[in-house]
This record gives sequence, structure tokens and C-alpha cells, in this order.
Amino acid sequence: MNKCLGAFILSLLVQVGCSKELQPIGPVVEKPVTSKQSITDMVLIYEGGAHRKEVWNTTLFEPYVVTKDQQNNYHWMFDAFLFLEIKDGNGRGFASYYEKLPARKQEWQTLINRYFQPGNAICALNDCIEQFKGKVGKAPAKRQVVVFIPEPIPNQKDWGDINGEAMDFSKQTHRINAIKWFIRTVQEKFKSANLQNLELHGFYWVAEEATNSRDLTNEVSQYLRQNNYSFNWIPYFTADGWKQWKSLGFHKAWLQPNYFFKDYITFGRLDSAFQRATANGMSLELEFDDNALKKYGKGYKLENYLNVFQERGVLDSMSVAYYQGGSSLYKLWASPEAEDKALYRRLADIIVRRQENGIRSK
Repeated sequence: MNKCLGAFILSLLVQVGCSKELQPIGPVVEKPVTSKQSITDMVLIYEGGAHRKEVWNTTLFEPYVVTKDQQNNYHWMFDAFLFLEIKDGNGRGFASYYEKLPARKQEWQTLINRYFQPGNAICALNDCIEQFKGKVGKAPAKRQVVVFIPEPIPNQKDWGDINGEAMDFSKQTHRINAIKWFIRTVQEKFKSANLQNLELHGFYWVAEEATNSRDLTNEVSQYLRQNNYSFNWIPYFTADGWKQWKSLGFHKAWLQPNYFFKDYITFGRLDSAFQRATANGMSLELEFDDNALKKYGKGYKLENYLNVFQERGVLDSMSVAYYQGGSSLYKLWASPEAEDKALYRRLADIIVRRQENGIRSK
């Protein structure tokens, strides 16, 4: 009888401890899953599809790598860059539901090659950092790179082979084998590129819901942890599995508020996203696209993100991911409109302050 009572009390204590951990009361210091630096400000760079208009060279990267204050002093900007793509631009998708046809091994390989093409994407980012070292000084740490993992779409038969064996994505082991092939190929490319200013922090699961990947992510997580890489996820606000991100094996997750894009989603969504994120140990994504430009009239929505994030302490205590459409941050920076430049300046000043002063928890 005493043993049963003791077990019951212990169970209650465990439950109370867990409930306290989920309360949004101050920052929670997370145990690192890799030996690499933690991420404070991560910008999303969509690159790789033939439909993309941007050419990610050193010129385009400049306002993401550095910014100049009102006294003409340079400062470093984002400490992390997520390279990702959702479709190849020729009818094949890198995750479920984006295209009728799934991407094959050849599209996966083409995308990797593009990321590590000299003068483009990851290599251009490294060059841009090198270019500004003399003006800013050495960066406090290597900038972190996160690369997306394409989703092996269930039941695909034409992906290709690994070591002579044709992959059949109706089989879980084959889907895992394709993911590991992708990770190893990126790892090898990164190492051979000799990127002195960058570090491969980890990988990102591109499927924004868990519907077709619940049987994959924990094994991928274990594989990445064994190789000292992080496993990251940015589910949308109502995504299947968003609340179970830890049990799915992700090491870090940012929640999408999805406030910016639809007029019927009200201002209150930002506070709801904050409550959800803090209650579930997540960080938040800040979102905007070209509609933030003065000529499209939605800059106030980006201002609302910044205002709520400031009022709720997000900017002082959370890692933030930045969705910016294709290259909307660059367009704000390069715009001749004073309102656009002011919006860029406000966002850049926030990032610089976070980078130079740090945040309480990442």
C-alpha cells in the first residue's frame, strides 16, 4: 500500500514539474544538442528552383550580412542562414502537396550543386562575409548555415538508386536511406568548399506538417545528433504535429504566426502565436514579403510583428527566424522610398542589438 502511495505521489510530482516547465515565465535555458553556437537570428533564403528570380551573389547578400548605422559604421547582421526550396520550378516538389510530381535524386543533386556553386548561394555568402571583414572587423563567430532536407514523398518509385539499389518510398528504410544520402552529400560538399567564414550548423525539415513524416523524423534526429548537427523545424500555425515537435525529434522549432499574408487573420494572431510558442517551448518566426514595401501598403503588418515581439519580450529572450519572401529585405534596403528604408533600418537595428548584446535564452 505504501509503495502504491509513493508511486502516486512521485507521478504527481513529475506532472507538476512538467507543467511548470511549459509555463511562459521567463526564459528557459535549453540544453544544446550540438557543440556549435546557438542561433539568435536566422534568415530564410529560398534558392534552387528554376522559378526563382533572385541570384544569390555577394551583392544580394550585403544587407543580410552587414548594415551601416546612421554614423556610417558597419555592423554584422544575421548569425544564421537557412537555405531551402519547395519545388524545382519544372513541375517537381521537394515536399508533399507543392507539385503533382515529386523531386527525384537528380533534382536533389542539382539543388545541392547549385548551393555550392562558386559565386552563388552558400559560397557567395562566405565571399560576402570575407569582403566586409576589413570594414566591420572579424565576425564574433562563424555564421551558421542550415540546409533543408527534401521530404522523400511517400510511395514514390522513380527517385533513383543508392549503390545500385532502386529506392522505393513505400518503404521506410528507403526513405531514410535517401535522407542520409542527402545529408552526407551536403556534408561532403560543405567540407570540400573550404568555407572559412561559415559552419554547417544542421538541417531543416522542409515539410511544414508531420502528416507524412511521423515515422521518419526521430531516426533522422538521432542520425544528425550522432554527427553533431541540429535538426530544425518551422511548422505553420495549425500544422499537424506542431505541438509534438519535441516528440517528433526536432531539436529546435519556430512557430509560424501566419499573420502577414491574409487580411482575414487579425492582429490578435500574433499574441496567440506568442502564447502557443511559450507554452510549448518554441521560438517564433517573423514574416513578411514584398507586400511590406510602401507601394503595396502592408508595411504596417511587419511593424505589428516588431511591436508585439518587443512588448512580449520575444526580442529579448527568443531565437527568431525571419521569412522574407524571396529577397524582400534587400528590396526594403535598396528602395528609394523613405518609408521602406526606415522599415529596414528599424529591423536591422533590432538584429544588430540582439547580435551585439545577446539574448537571455536561445
